[in-house]
Amino acid sequence: MNLPMAPSPTLPAEDIPALKEEVRALVQERGAVILAHNYQVPEVQDVADYVGDSLGLSRRGAATDAELIAFCGVHFMAETASILSPDKTVLIPDLDAGCSLADSITPDELRAWQAKFPGQQTVMYVNTTAEIKALTDYCCTSANAVDVVRHVLETHGPDTPVLFGPDMWLGAYVEKELGVKLHVWDGECHVHAGIRPDDINEMRAGHPEAEFLIHPECGCVTQVMEYVAAGDVSSEGVHMLSTGGMLRYAKDARPGGEAIVATETGMLYPLQLAAPDVDFIAANEAASCRYMKMITLTKLRDALRDLKYEVKVPEDIAAKARIPIERMVAIG
Repeated sequence: MNLPMAPSPTLPAEDIPALKEEVRALVQERGAVILAHNYQVPEVQDVADYVGDSLGLSRRGAATDAELIAFCGVHFMAETASILSPDKTVLIPDLDAGCSLADSITPDELRAWQAKFPGQQTVMYVNTTAEIKALTDYCCTSANAVDVVRHVLETHGPDTPVLFGPDMWLGAYVEKELGVKLHVWDGECHVHAGIRPDDINEMRAGHPEAEFLIHPECGCVTQVMEYVAAGDVSSEGVHMLSTGGMLRYAKDARPGGEAIVATETGMLYPLQLAAPDVDFIAANEAASCRYMKMITLTKLRDALRDLKYEVKVPEDIAAKARIPIERMVAIG
C-alpha cells in the first residue's frame, strides 16, 4: 500500500485565535473533553484537554467525568474510546479519518489466518478496528509489544504459535528483541513504512552527533538495529520509542542537543514544546499522515456544535474487544 503523505492543511493565522475560543466555549457548554493525538495539527493540540497516544487518550477519556468525548485522531482510536467508555458519547470530527494500518487486515482474513494454526495466540497492535480486537487474545502498543509477547510465550509455552499483526515492522522488531520467530502479518502504516534506511543514512551524514528517536513501526527499524549490532551506531544514541516514550525522552533531554525523529511529523510539535532547547529534526519531512491531518479546528468546532459524528461500537463487539485490552493493561 502506497498512499500519499499530504502536508497538513492550514488555516489563515488570523482565524485561529477566534476558532480556538469558540471551541473552548463549546467544550464548557457541552461538558465535553477533547482528546488529541500527538500527530494532530498544532492548533488542534493547543485546544485539547489531553494530548497523547491513542490508548493513553482513551484511558484518559474513560477516567474523566465528561459524558462527551471529542476524539481528534483516526477512526480506530475513537472506537477504542467507545470500547472503554461505553456509556459516553464519542465524536470524531471527520468520519473519513481512517488508517492504512488498521485497514490492512479484515476480520475474515484474521479468522482464516487463525484457522491455520491450532492452539495459536493472537497478539494485535492496538492500531486495529474494534472487530479485529474482538477476535484477539492480547492487544499491545508499540511501547509494550515486547513485554506482551514475552508474557504470552511464558504463559502459554515457548512453542505456542503467536500470530502478530498487523504491523510487520513492529513484528520484526519484537522478533529481534526476543530472539523468537513469530507469524507476522504483512501490514504497515504507509507513513512509518515510508521512513526508509536511506533517510537514516542521510541524516547520519548530516547530523553525526544527533541521537535517534525511532518509532518501531518505521521501515528503517531493521537496518538501524543492524547498525547498532555492528557497532556502526552507538546503542546509547538510538532509542526505539513509542510516541509517549519520545515525550519522556524530551523532558530529560540535554539542552542544546539534536535528535532525529523517525515518526509522523506531527510529533515534532509536542516534542518541541516539551524541550524547546533541543533541535528535533524529522527523519523524513514527507512523513505526514493525511488522515490525521483531516481533523481541523473548523471540523472540531462543528462536531461540538452539531454533535457529529458519533462513533459507537456495538456492545457485543465492545465486550469482546475489551478483553485483550484489559489483558494488556494487566501485564503493565
